Amino acid sequence: MKDFLRQNGILLLVIAFLLSILIGALSFVMGGQADPLSNIVNTVTAPVRGGIAAAADWAEGVYAYVFRYGEMEQELTDLRAQVRELEEKVRQGEEASRENEQLRELLELKERRRSFKLETAKVTARSNYNWESILTLSKGTKDGIEAGDCVITETGVLVGVVDQVGINWSTVSTIINTDTEIGGIVTRTFSAGVLEGEFSLMNQGKLKLNYLPEGAQLVSGDEVLTSGRGDMFPSGLPVGHVEGVFTDPSGQTRYAVIQPSVALDSLIEVFVIKDFDIAE
Repeated sequence: MKDFLRQNGILLLVIAFLLSILIGALSFVMGGQADPLSNIVNTVTAPVRGGIAAAADWAEGVYAYVFRYGEMEQELTDLRAQVRELEEKVRQGEEASRENEQLRELLELKERRRSFKLETAKVTARSNYNWESILTLSKGTKDGIEAGDCVITETGVLVGVVDQVGINWSTVSTIINTDTEIGGIVTRTFSAGVLEGEFSLMNQGKLKLNYLPEGAQLVSGDEVLTSGRGDMFPSGLPVGHVEGVFTDPSGQTRYAVIQPSVALDSLIEVFVIKDFDIAE
């Protein structure tokens, strides 16, 4: 029966339409009084008319959905644009907050270290070799930078020492580089030694505090600062923390492996100490 209606639905609709016209004409002629034939025809065609009405309602619903879908798609596009705008504002806010924090820390550093004459510089390049750890900066001789100047972060943490200088550039040998040799001291025990870079440790992002005094009692986590020995470098610059204490292969001296406090891979801006007062 369903197949018959599916295949002959249009024909039945046409027949029903013609019958409706005929019945309407007869009703008009007869003064609005439906005869038995009209009742039969109306009874038979009622389901068909109901199907037509249902189809019309469905078509109207589909049209409304399609129209509404277009509106929703536009709203979604607008919302995505608003999200991107908000994300950009958040990013700008985070950047401004970071810059404010950096400036605050720099002011605190200058307050603590009134004797420092600092020059701000951007990190423009990093060495990509396994045998050295070098940073290239955006400032050089025209800004008063000289070889041997210490380089620090905005919080005063030691980054390294200026190695070579051009007119508008300079390179920094970082604290983990193999040519590092700076006096260091452990704040808890006042045990002094020499901060040195070593090839095997450089690949791990670490250095060592060598030539520790006999009987020095160091523990993991002890803070290490520059000692200022020889008056070549400022004293009291944070370097890192003791990771472990070991004896060299000869068995004559002990050294500590130091984990630097500076994150060399993420440095964007540094400060070159062009001059400082020597502590008496």
